[in-house]
Amino acid sequence: MEHKGTYTRGYLPHRDYPDSVQAITFRLADSVPKKVINDWKEELSAMLNSPDKEISDRASSELHRRIAKFEDVGHGACLLREPEVATVLQDELISGHPHDYKLLAWCIMPNHVHVLVRLLKDDPLPMIVKQWKGGSAVQINRLLNQAGTLWQPDFYDRFIRDESHFYRSLNYIHQNPVKAGLCQTAEDWPFSSIGIRWEPSERGL
Repeated sequence: MEHKGTYTRGYLPHRDYPDSVQAITFRLADSVPKKVINDWKEELSAMLNSPDKEISDRASSELHRRIAKFEDVGHGACLLREPEVATVLQDELISGHPHDYKLLAWCIMPNHVHVLVRLLKDDPLPMIVKQWKGGSAVQINRLLNQAGTLWQPDFYDRFIRDESHFYRSLNYIHQNPVKAGLCQTAEDWPFSSIGIRWEPSERGL
């Protein structure tokens, strides 16, 4: 399957290129109420729909910043706080490395997930995220004896521009539980690459 290049789904721009490094965030369906997102989208609509790519990207980043701040408070059922649930997702992320993608870093928060990954030639980004969500949803719903939508339909990705950007993103991912008041040090959080002392085959760009 071919990579899609630059494209949009709804309000989020995506950049899907082979050999690119991407910082990806996806979240549980109840982590941010739909009305809250719709209100922010309406407020930023003029910028989001601007033909000027720089303006629309800036608006998208602002929307993501607001969502990230909201979800760090811990809204929703926070199913990923349960160790058994987080383990299912963590195993799903690791299972595709290194044949489908190169998994560089991740952090599983109570209601959302951050992943830093290098795309390979054959597997486009939407297919990878779909596998993470679909594979984990089936197992988690079975584990919790429930049914229904587990994940929000879209995801946020940030194309990593250079080595400095890579290490800023890596630090953000690992420090998210500390910033949210969930642990004292990044190494204390068990459902992250730094928490399990993950050593991928490459670092940086």
